[in-house]
Amino acid sequence: MFCKLVFALLSVAGIILGHPDVYEPVYKPEPLPYYFNYDVHDDYKGTHFDRNEKSDGKALYGSYTVALPDGRKQHVEYKADHYKGFVAKVSYYGKAKHPKYYGPAITFKHKGDYH
Repeated sequence: MFCKLVFALLSVAGIILGHPDVYEPVYKPEPLPYYFNYDVHDDYKGTHFDRNEKSDGKALYGSYTVALPDGRKQHVEYKADHYKGFVAKVSYYGKAKHPKYYGPAITFKHKGDYH
């Protein structure tokens, strides 16, 4: 009887020590390095933007450029990691152009009741 009790206790101890946490994932993937970029230039619609991003598995480096409605370009360079967080450097190129004359204000008129 004593041997059965010792065997049962050793079996339970082996199970507990062999699997300390049931919810811990068995496989912990490391972040993989990657690189991507894209560039859009649509002269018909006036859409111009691009983006570049790369990662070494520990930090993220990137930049993007956007054409603003006033004619300037906004360029953002950024770095993100687990120590400093997201750090961005923003710069603008070109001169803002605003129209000299504005047309009448756009107004909307109510056309009856809604049912």
